[in-house]
Amino acid sequence: MYKNIIFLIITLIFFSGCLNKRGISATYYNDCTEYYDARGYYHKTCDENLIEFSDVKEGSKKAYKATVDYITFSEEVKKEPVRKVVW
Repeated sequence: MYKNIIFLIITLIFFSGCLNKRGISATYYNDCTEYYDARGYYHKTCDENLIEFSDVKEGSKKAYKATVDYITFSEEVKKEPVRKVVW
């Protein structure tokens, strides 16, 4: 049952957009505008993608870190040391 749902979702994502250099978008080529301003700086602005590969990469890093922290109980290890009272 779950395999069919996952397969259906992947199929819908695959057929709903096109893969390009930056992610999955509605068109194969991004409409980017490139120009130089008055100071000579280069600017490039592109349309938004449905899924950005950089966002997926950052999200997977956060999920991996959270999983490792959960498995190794790293929050419990970071307790404050006990202070000794000296008279």
